[in-house]
Amino acid sequence: MGPRSVDYVILFKVPPQERAEAEAAFVQLVQALSRVGLNTTVRRGGDTDSLLVFVRAASPDRLARHVRRSRMQDWLHGVRTAGPEADASRALDEEPVTEAERLRILYQLITQPVNEGGAGVGTSSFVKTVFPLRDQAFNRAWIQKWSKKQFLEQGDIDEIRNKFGESVGLYFAFLRSYSTFIVFPAALGFAAWLLLGQFSYTYALGCGLWSVVFFEYWKKKEVDLAVQWGVRGVSAIEHQRPGFQWDFETEDPITGEPRKVYPYIKRLQTQLLQIPFALASILVLGGLVVFCNSLEIFINEVYDGPFKQYLAFLPTVFLVVLTPTFSSVLMRAATVLTDRENYETIDAYNAALVQKQFVLNFFTSYMALLFTTFVYIPFGETLIPILNIWTKTAQAVASVGGKTLSTQQFHINPQRIASQMFYLTVTAQIVNFATEVIVPYLTHKAVVKAHELHVRGPGPQEQDDADEAEFLKRVREECHLDDYDVTADYREMVMQYGYLALFSVAWPLAGCCFLVNNIVELRSDALKIAISCKRPIPWRADSIGPWLTALGFLSWLGSITSGAIVYLCSHRSKHGPEAAEKSTTMSQLTAWGGLVSVVLAEHLYLLVQLAVRFVMKKMDSPGLQRERRERYLMKRRLLQESMRGVDDEKPSMEGAGATDGVTRETLEEEARKSSLRGQGSVEDIFWQRQRGAQDTVIIGRRLIEQGAAAGEKKPTPSPRAG
Repeated sequence: MGPRSVDYVILFKVPPQERAEAEAAFVQLVQALSRVGLNTTVRRGGDTDSLLVFVRAASPDRLARHVRRSRMQDWLHGVRTAGPEADASRALDEEPVTEAERLRILYQLITQPVNEGGAGVGTSSFVKTVFPLRDQAFNRAWIQKWSKKQFLEQGDIDEIRNKFGESVGLYFAFLRSYSTFIVFPAALGFAAWLLLGQFSYTYALGCGLWSVVFFEYWKKKEVDLAVQWGVRGVSAIEHQRPGFQWDFETEDPITGEPRKVYPYIKRLQTQLLQIPFALASILVLGGLVVFCNSLEIFINEVYDGPFKQYLAFLPTVFLVVLTPTFSSVLMRAATVLTDRENYETIDAYNAALVQKQFVLNFFTSYMALLFTTFVYIPFGETLIPILNIWTKTAQAVASVGGKTLSTQQFHINPQRIASQMFYLTVTAQIVNFATEVIVPYLTHKAVVKAHELHVRGPGPQEQDDADEAEFLKRVREECHLDDYDVTADYREMVMQYGYLALFSVAWPLAGCCFLVNNIVELRSDALKIAISCKRPIPWRADSIGPWLTALGFLSWLGSITSGAIVYLCSHRSKHGPEAAEKSTTMSQLTAWGGLVSVVLAEHLYLLVQLAVRFVMKKMDSPGLQRERRERYLMKRRLLQESMRGVDDEKPSMEGAGATDGVTRETLEEEARKSSLRGQGSVEDIFWQRQRGAQDTVIIGRRLIEQGAAAGEKKPTPSPRAG
C-alpha cells in the first residue's frame, strides 16, 4: 500500500469532553466528502483521541469532470487560450492531468465552501490538518539524482512543478536563476579582493549593474515560465479565504450573484494600525541594535581591561538571545494584525502578511549594518556620550572590587562593517542551515519517539492489520511534521540578495560565500521537502508575488548604500585616526560628500535600469513566442469556424453559363411588373431586378456584349480632324 492509492489524509481530533459533538461532525465530514465524489476510509490516529480519514477520488470519470470544470474556469479567466473539450475523457487524453493538478483540484474539493462546490472541511474545528502523503520512492530518487548533479536543468524544474505545483516549482526556478547569476558578483568580488581591496568603486558599479540586470531578467523569466506552464494570469482566479468574515451581502453588478462584503473603510481603519506597529518595531529592534552595537564598540575599541577577549562575545549573546525573542513577538503581532484586516481572498491575505514580515526581517537583518554605515562611520563622535555611559558603568563595577578601569582612546574603525559582513555571510549561513534542516529533523525524530512511548502506556490499544501497520506508522509520523512554507525560503533568499546588493562592497568575498551556500541550499531545500516537512499543497502561482517588489526595492537601496559605503569608508581609511583632532569638520565633510555620492549613485542606477529594461523588452523568449502562437492559432481556428458557415450557404450557380431566354423585352417586363406591384422601397426594387447570382452573371455578359457591339459601330475619327 502506498501514497498512490491515497490522495489526502485528514487528521480528525476527538476531544474526550466533546465526544458527542465530534461524532456528529465526523458523520457530517464523511457525508460531505461523499457528496462531492470522494471515497473515504478511517483508521485509528496516533493516540486515542484522533482519527485518520483517508480520501481519494471516487472514480476516474468523476475526477475528469472536476478537471474539466477547473480548466473551463481557467479559460473563462483568460488563463487558457482555448476552452477544454466537451468530452471530459477526451480532454484528459489530449492534455493529461499532472499529479500536482490532481492533488490541487481534490484539495479544493475538500476545503472549499459548500456554496462553491466543495465539502467545506476547512470550517470544522475538529479537523486539525489536511495533507497529501509523501511519495517516498520519488523523494529517494529525487535526492539521489540531485546529489550527483552539478547544475540543474529546466527539466528538473519542470519535474518539481509536475510533482509539487507551480508555487514550489517557481521558487526552485528562482533559486536556480539567482544561483547562476551570482557567479558574476562572486568572480568580480574575488578579483576586487585580490587586486582592488575593500570599498572599490569598480566593484560597486559592477554589483549595481548586476542587480539591475538580474531584477529585470527575472521579471521576464517568471512571465516566460508562467506561459510555459499554462498559469499566466492565474492570480486573477481568487479563492475565498476560510477565515473571511463578511458583514453583509450585496448583488454583484456584473454577474448578478450575491457577494459577501467587508467594508473597505473598516479594513482601512485596521490598516492604519500598521503605522504604530512599524514605529514600535523600529523602536524595539532599533533600541536593541543601538544597545548591542554601542556595547560592542565600547568593549572592542574603548575597554582595555581584564577578560576583554571574553567580554567581546557579550553583545553577540544579547543579539542571539533577544533578537529571536523580539522578532517572534513582532511576527505574531503581524499575523494578528493581518487577521484583523480580514482579507477576502487567500492571495490578498498572504501578500499583506509577507509585506509586514519583510519589514520586520529588513530591520532585524540590516539595521546593525545600516547603523554602522550611516551613524558609526560618518558620525562616530556622536557616540561618545553613549560610550561614556558604558565607561562610567564599567568604572563603577571595577571600583566595587577596588580596581581601576583601563581604557583607550576611541577611534572610528571602517573595518567594522567588513567584520559584520563576514559574520553574516559565513557564520550566520552555517547556523541557518543547521536550524533549517538538521534541527527540525532531529526534533521530529524526538517528538515521534516520545509520542510512541506515550502511546505504549497503559490502556487498551487497537492493533493495526499486519499489511497496513508499516504504512499507518509512516502516516502517523507525517502528521507531526511541520508544514512546508515556501514563503520562508523566499524570505531567506531575498534577505541574502539584500546583503549582496547593499553591503557586499565592504567585503567583496560575500558573493563567493553566497554562491557556495546556494549550491548547498538547492539540495537542502529539496531535502527539507523530502524528509523534514509534510508534502506541500500544490498551489499554482504565476509570479513570486510581493517578493518581486522587495527585490526591486533592495536593488534600488543597494545603489544608495554601496555608494555611501565606498565614499565614507574609503574617506576614513585615507585620513586614518589622525583625523580625530578635526573630527567636527571631518564629520561635516563626510556627511555632505556622502549625500552627494548617494544622489549620484541613485540617478546612475535609474538611468541604467531604463537602459536595461529597454534592451530586455527587445529580447524575445520561448514562452512569449508560445503565447503568441497559441493566440494566433486560436484566432485562426475561430475564423475558420466562422467561415465554414458562410461557405455552407453559397448560392447555386446552375445555368450561369446559358444566356438563352433572356432578352431586353423580358427584363423590362420584369422590372415593370415589380414596379407595378409596388412592393418595397426603391432600394428593395433595385435589388429585386436581378434574381440572384445567376441573373447577375447573365446580365453582366449581356452588357459586355452590348458594349463590344457599340464599340465596333462607333466611327473612327479622321487623322486630320482637330
